[in-house]
Amino acid sequence: MIERVRGELAARELVFRPRFWLSDEWFSPAGVPGVGIPFYLAHPRLMRLERHQMFEVEGGTREGCLRLLRHELGHAVDHAYRLSRRKDWRDVFGSASLPYPDAYRPNPASKRFVQHLDGWYAQAHPDEDFAETFAVWMTPRARWRKRYRGWPALRKLEAVEQLMRSVAGKPAQVRSRARPYSLSTLRLTLRTYYKRKREHYCPGFSTDYDRDLLRLFDGDPTNQRLPTAAAFLRKHGRGIRHQVASWTGGYEFTVDQVLKDITGRCTELKLRASAPERQLKLEFAILLTVHSMTYLYRGREWHPV
Repeated sequence: MIERVRGELAARELVFRPRFWLSDEWFSPAGVPGVGIPFYLAHPRLMRLERHQMFEVEGGTREGCLRLLRHELGHAVDHAYRLSRRKDWRDVFGSASLPYPDAYRPNPASKRFVQHLDGWYAQAHPDEDFAETFAVWMTPRARWRKRYRGWPALRKLEAVEQLMRSVAGKPAQVRSRARPYSLSTLRLTLRTYYKRKREHYCPGFSTDYDRDLLRLFDGDPTNQRLPTAAAFLRKHGRGIRHQVASWTGGYEFTVDQVLKDITGRCTELKLRASAPERQLKLEFAILLTVHSMTYLYRGREWHPV
């Protein structure tokens, strides 16, 4: 994967060589032209542990890993060439010095931002707006001019193209070899690491859905031949989410939050998908609609950064 994205940089005539290292999460540290990659991607057993503890593996698929690498490389390119200090960068993306919010409330219908990572992440901060726009621009065969034709976000993609042309073939201005929070410097056991991570990201999935979920899915965890309910939702969730969002007036972010919560709760309850697929998809869409509207009117639309 790393050689793949390095090749994509070279194809764009970006000659700087970003550094990569294992760490405890995905990130590109401020002032460092490199990318930290979570350690659990280094081995299938660690990936299984991550899924068991956190219900998902961020970057655990080929497509997901490439999406995250391209996003983080957007930050690394910014750091390497100090792009966010430039007036032409600020004119398009805003001030990178704005403090990061603890949470943001995205507008899923906005056409001012590209859509790359889940959660409409470009709307979180100017730095993320640039990194997401860079990732779309860098993706081979993305056909972004056609995809974003008529969107204000197209201006941002064109600005990224101009910025990259201005640094093409030039060495990085910042050549730091630092590797903050590299795996060799971390002094945490896996038990402590996952305890802290769960406390931060998973304070507990709501039990509000239990009655409906137990009616819809099989509560017998011993029936190993049936697919898990969580696997069923991961497979069909995106399509159902779009459908429910259209029914509820386009509040796709709200639907996405509820879907993630329900998927996590299905894992906790060890539920299985026993009914016919078509029936399950329809009945789950109705369930998701009801709980999404409840969630919406409680006002819980803020997304943690």
